[in-house]
Amino acid sequence: MPHEGSLLQAAVVFLFAAVLAVPLAKRLQLGAVIGYLIAGVIIGPAVLGLIGNPQSVAHISELGVVLLLFIIGLELSPKRLWVMRKSVFGVGLAQVLVTGVVIGATALFAFGQPLNTAVVLGLGLALSSTAFGLQSLAERKELNAPHGRLAFAILLFQDIAAIPLIAMVPLLAGAGHDASSGNSLTHGLQVLGVIAIVVIGGRYLLRPVFRIVARTKLQEVSTATALLVVIGTAWLMDLVGVSMALGAFLAGLLLADSEYRHEIESQIEPFKGLLLGLFFISVGMGANISLLFSTPVTVIGLTLLLIALKLPLLFIVGRLAGGLGKQSALRLGLVLAAGGEFAFVVFKIGRDQGLFEARLYDLLVLTITLSMAVTPLLLLAMARWLKGKTVAREVPEEYRDIESDNPRVVIAGMGRMGQIVARILRAQNISFVALDTSVETIEFTRSFGNAPVFYGDPLRPEILRAAKVDQAEFFVIATDDPDANIKTAELVRKLYPHMKIIARARNRQHVHRLMDVDAQAIRETFYSSLEMTRRTLVGLGLSQAQADARISRFKRHDEKVLNAQHLIYDDAVKVKQNALEARKELAELFEADRLDEEAAKN
Repeated sequence: MPHEGSLLQAAVVFLFAAVLAVPLAKRLQLGAVIGYLIAGVIIGPAVLGLIGNPQSVAHISELGVVLLLFIIGLELSPKRLWVMRKSVFGVGLAQVLVTGVVIGATALFAFGQPLNTAVVLGLGLALSSTAFGLQSLAERKELNAPHGRLAFAILLFQDIAAIPLIAMVPLLAGAGHDASSGNSLTHGLQVLGVIAIVVIGGRYLLRPVFRIVARTKLQEVSTATALLVVIGTAWLMDLVGVSMALGAFLAGLLLADSEYRHEIESQIEPFKGLLLGLFFISVGMGANISLLFSTPVTVIGLTLLLIALKLPLLFIVGRLAGGLGKQSALRLGLVLAAGGEFAFVVFKIGRDQGLFEARLYDLLVLTITLSMAVTPLLLLAMARWLKGKTVAREVPEEYRDIESDNPRVVIAGMGRMGQIVARILRAQNISFVALDTSVETIEFTRSFGNAPVFYGDPLRPEILRAAKVDQAEFFVIATDDPDANIKTAELVRKLYPHMKIIARARNRQHVHRLMDVDAQAIRETFYSSLEMTRRTLVGLGLSQAQADARISRFKRHDEKVLNAQHLIYDDAVKVKQNALEARKELAELFEADRLDEEAAKN
């Protein structure tokens, strides 16, 4: 079977491998990245050999990382980057230096590598995978978590640090001593010139270009322009030997405040996803799997050693320099413990310059690839381990001491609904006490003023007594857990029979359960849905009065149906029959209203 004869054949192989491997990996909760890596290994020369030359797709796949960094730059702004300067240049620098020194010293003393080789090994392995780390955080919706934000800052610094490291490798290899100073000066001027072109172009030229393109109203031209900006910037940077990804990040950063930012991002996003997947497939293809079978102890040992060195160091940096808690620091360590894609570039230059033997280079590439593959498994294991443990933060004493002065209202749950209730009560100078079991929520609420929000589980009778529920007029249950709301309503009704209870309900079934304990149920999306419908009716041509009349009619009818169904809600057959009859009745009522309106006009 021909391996490289057809571009279409290669495209089919890549897409087919991704379609099979990625959903399977996701189903096994391993994440998309490990699916792409497995797909690359299977179709690569080490297994099926469907793609004989992994290097043939390496340059195209690197565009995935380029587009990722461009979108990251778009989502930032120079102001936000300035705010993050301590995390980027403080914590990021500390991580690279500390990790580089420890790994370099290990290579120097434990493995007997020459000093210049040990330096390149240490700094190269100190880098983590930007694509892998950010993709893993995004899959787990942790990009905005404390460890996610710090991981992004560290990865950003690593991308910046990769530039001087790549330039330093030939010097450490002893190449070009005679004209090193002149070449360095020329190269430095070229880099500055290209950066100046990117900055000036991004600031003064790109906006008029996008304005002209937007006026054409041609989607394909807009997409082509967005791709031209990213790939053109990456090409300019590559010409002077600077990281393409960093150039793309700089272009994105310059367009972060542009009015066309969201349009550009929407155009680039599909290409980014596909090419990033191709990047991970190419990583899997490039791994020399035969080494895993010929010297399994060496390969697995090096992989475990890399993670065992980086993870504790990242944990310490996260705790001491980043101010993270223990669990957040551990998550940071796991996400960044693997090797990075820039290490492939650094080590390839090192091999070409004679710093590494071909076998050592293959071992390093396989070690980095395996470390990427192991990381999702470690993240999954940690998530399951933490699931069975108490992960709540330590509660400060001032949150536990419930201070209440004859509250008229007690609120259980200070999420979206509870906060709105509290804000209105406070504006009316109505005394209340709020309870929540999330330290983060309490901290956030108190940060806007000295709100009477305290730590406490409303399902504990002693907490209710401490909140002086017996002196309150209303008990508002607003937590996001329907079962907990029902249990809380049942407990409050049992302990305080005369209490007026208003409780948040997820659906009609929960409404019935709350009605059983004489609580007034408020469906959490009912009124917002009515408002959306009212605005839709007005937009479709009804007058304001007609739309209001339809919504009022629906509300009255729905309340009537809900009360009727409360008597039979345990019988699914009767509820279904009642719903069908109610739907027919509502249509008849709307038709009667329409006829009355027409008669009134005539």
